[in-house]
Amino acid sequence: MSRFRMRTARVSVVGLAAGALILTGCSSGGGGDAGGVSKDDAAKQQIKYEFGDAKDSTGPAEPVKGAKKGGALTVYQRDSFAHLDPAQIYVSDEGSMSTLIHRRLTSYKRDSAGKYTVVGDLATDSGTPSKDQRTWKYTLKDGVKWEDGSPITSKDIRHTFERQFAPFISEGPVFIQQWMAGASGTGYRKLLPDGPYKGDHLSDKVLETPNDKTIVFHFKDPQPDLPYALGMAGYAAVQKKGDTKEKYDKKPVASGPYKIESFKSGKSMKLVRNTEWDAKTDPVRHQYPDSHNIQFGVSFEASTKRLVSDSAENQTAVSYSNQVDASSMQSVRSDPKVKDRSLSGYQPYVGKISFNMDRLKNKKVREAIAYALPAQSLMQAFGGSGGGELAGNYLSPTVAGHTESDPYGKVENPQGDVKKAKRILKEAGKTGMKLTFAYQNSPEWSDFSIAAKDNLTKAGFDVQLKDIVTDTYYDQIGKIKNNYDMYHSSWGADWPSASTVIPPTLDGRQVQDGASNYSHYNNPKMNKEMDRISKIKDADEAAKEWGKLSDEILKKDLPDVPLMYYKQIQLHGSKVGGAVMNNVISSIDPTQLYIKK
Repeated sequence: MSRFRMRTARVSVVGLAAGALILTGCSSGGGGDAGGVSKDDAAKQQIKYEFGDAKDSTGPAEPVKGAKKGGALTVYQRDSFAHLDPAQIYVSDEGSMSTLIHRRLTSYKRDSAGKYTVVGDLATDSGTPSKDQRTWKYTLKDGVKWEDGSPITSKDIRHTFERQFAPFISEGPVFIQQWMAGASGTGYRKLLPDGPYKGDHLSDKVLETPNDKTIVFHFKDPQPDLPYALGMAGYAAVQKKGDTKEKYDKKPVASGPYKIESFKSGKSMKLVRNTEWDAKTDPVRHQYPDSHNIQFGVSFEASTKRLVSDSAENQTAVSYSNQVDASSMQSVRSDPKVKDRSLSGYQPYVGKISFNMDRLKNKKVREAIAYALPAQSLMQAFGGSGGGELAGNYLSPTVAGHTESDPYGKVENPQGDVKKAKRILKEAGKTGMKLTFAYQNSPEWSDFSIAAKDNLTKAGFDVQLKDIVTDTYYDQIGKIKNNYDMYHSSWGADWPSASTVIPPTLDGRQVQDGASNYSHYNNPKMNKEMDRISKIKDADEAAKEWGKLSDEILKKDLPDVPLMYYKQIQLHGSKVGGAVMNNVISSIDPTQLYIKK
């Protein structure tokens, strides 16, 4: 689903839990106790969403009960946005924001009963497939425009997908590029090495745009999940004439209900109404507040205190992704007045420690680390049962194929088994080995890094901690030639399939700068097995096979250590209406919010 940065998970913004930075949260529409959310709740997210027709895809969106237009919404965010270019967006907080400024061919519609449907966003429906599902046709709606008033045409959509192949695009999803090229891993780069910037274009045999309204995708293999993929933030439309290549990442052209009035990285962002957006074309979004005034650098603790106080501007405040901090979790859950202004639920993310296998080649060393790490310390750093639960393997309980396996005792021995780790390290002849552990310099990960260092030191390692700024954390650990032995990452399913968890993070052919195989794991046998399972048409059978493969990789090769399945509690001010947890983006849905009069 993508990386979830707020907890630091890389999350696609379709974090559907199996389908996760998304991206997905079992949620209540009002108050809720995340500590009371169970795996039964998580299992309910293991569903496939229906693909909607033209009627489902027609705007305007279902009105939010009691909603009024007007007012300024204050938004507290811990991290600034490193990327605004859709093709570079693959973390959860950026994905939430992108729902306000970017539109794509498809999107996910949540009705008032909490049912989700994949619908046409810029397109008239969720897509028309050929019988063999190798060809998909889309027609653009009438009246869809960019913020400058120019129409969104098939030329823009062609450009959107052609630029995905350009070398400077390295952070976003690669599913559709791989499908177009019929290639695994980074092989898709060969299809259009420079993108469209040197005059080359995709053949009509791959992407056809016969007129301004029509887009036809041609794939070598059946691609039944295309409507899901097209709904990701990473595949939102980019204006051809406004494309400034790398500079687009700081100043994109909006197609959603809001546009960027100002952006001061690390400080603030102001979103204001996009007057060229037409609600009649949009079945998903609303445009209730006059503006979203975003403040960066507000920690979980600070935003929690402000929202709990419910004073002055805090009454009309919210956060797209900040959660209740650990120290406030219990008081929030026990105060009825505050609890009524909370949302809670599972997310699809699995927090783990990734090993740099270019540096940590000895499996015995990785085993020693795995046994030593204190998963309980991570859970406590995020607020205990309200922030997560102990993880035994790579698949979240929100993902079909999840099992209760726990090969390295992270559930059975949540504080870590230091004695066993010390014995294994001694057997490997590596006592005293130096380890460089990189972590995001947030309070939660800082707390965990100290606990982890303590256990690892007792096990016989010489641990060097290296903190990295949160805004660019994934950019740094995403470099193949990094100088770290281990670092944390988190991942959630992009749509209802573990195929969006295992290959993106563990396929050795995916290793490149910016990609999400942070361990640089590459086992040809396992790569081949991923290809086999990817071709299984029966979803239930595929889910079982993904679960088996996931456990096999964990037990035999140990590229990452799973530690925690994420939950969260989010707060909003008393004058903020329309607050619901959106399972697709795994957080409060910013498109439904309004200011109460």
